[in-house]
Amino acid sequence: MRSIQMVDLKSQYVAIKAEVDQAIQGVIDTTAFINGPQVKEFSNALAAYTGAKYVITCGNGTDALQIAMMGLGFQPGQEVIVPAFTYVATAEVIALLGLKPVFIDVIADTYELDISQLESKLTSKTVGIVPVHLYGQCSNMEEILAFAATHNLKVIEDTAQAIGAKYTFSDGRTSQAGTMGDVGTTSFFPSKNLGCYGDGGAMFTNDEKLAEKLWMIANHGQKKKYNHHIVGVNSRLDTVQAAILNVKLQHLDRYSASRNQVADKYDAAFAGHPNVKTPVRVHNSTHAFHQYTVQIEGVSRDELKAYLAEKGVPSMVYYPLSLHQQVAYMDLGFKNGDFPVSESLCLKVLSLPIHTEMIADDQEYIIETIKSFFE
Repeated sequence: MRSIQMVDLKSQYVAIKAEVDQAIQGVIDTTAFINGPQVKEFSNALAAYTGAKYVITCGNGTDALQIAMMGLGFQPGQEVIVPAFTYVATAEVIALLGLKPVFIDVIADTYELDISQLESKLTSKTVGIVPVHLYGQCSNMEEILAFAATHNLKVIEDTAQAIGAKYTFSDGRTSQAGTMGDVGTTSFFPSKNLGCYGDGGAMFTNDEKLAEKLWMIANHGQKKKYNHHIVGVNSRLDTVQAAILNVKLQHLDRYSASRNQVADKYDAAFAGHPNVKTPVRVHNSTHAFHQYTVQIEGVSRDELKAYLAEKGVPSMVYYPLSLHQQVAYMDLGFKNGDFPVSESLCLKVLSLPIHTEMIADDQEYIIETIKSFFE
């Protein structure tokens, strides 16, 4: 039997091999490996695709979050609200900058930040909120932006898993994930929906002065070479990766459609299943389905995962520990039971294979294997 992949990057590459190879060769021929013209071309193309006025590329998604907070002027000791159920990078950069991450629980069936808890997390030191568009669909941005405006807070959208998702406001306006807050951030890690062949990241903003500051921070704080106006970092998207992303961006809509087709098939297969709870899609956001994450009820998630592995079906747990349970953040004083939804999800969630080149027979085998475990 053919090996089933969580993410089949090889097949995806083969489908666009000629375009990618030509793009890479173009960079090698010019030897403009750092800040070559393809970097600006990609920034402009991504801005046009998302509707953001400015796109600033950088080294990776974690750097994007850090640079965004530096650009917004957050100071040590200030507090930033962040979901307890997410990847560690979101809280990591807050701590690295001497800020305090303030965790908030999520909604059980959509994984969105629970806006009903925002008021209780607010203090005189709160300066920002980082909604994470987890697994591929947007958080409740209309309510988050309204709350932030009322309390003079900055909003940084973590869009690493949701690029291409569209959010619809109550007045009918639509915006792409990452373009609604003060800054949006994303990652181009290879397995992302728009991934390169190494590391890469970007920031989105509609504020011209902030865009200039973010660009400066990512480039050693300089306005022009050897003229450093602020303290910055060295974080850049290299030209080879930009060239690859230029190619893959042209296929992103097709990739999103393919992922949704896979998700639709899983939805139909497990509809009403007593032990497999499919992801809930919110009414005001499309879903990019970076992950297809179910919740396993009534049986051991880990036993199912082991069974699938024996049958040649990969699966992943994103994430096995809530952030407040990580050793690195225990000094913040949170304890087990403080975020019951996040803690429960850590025991139930299981992500199934989903990617742009999914073969129907493979998906059918995955579905039947899961059902056979319960039978």
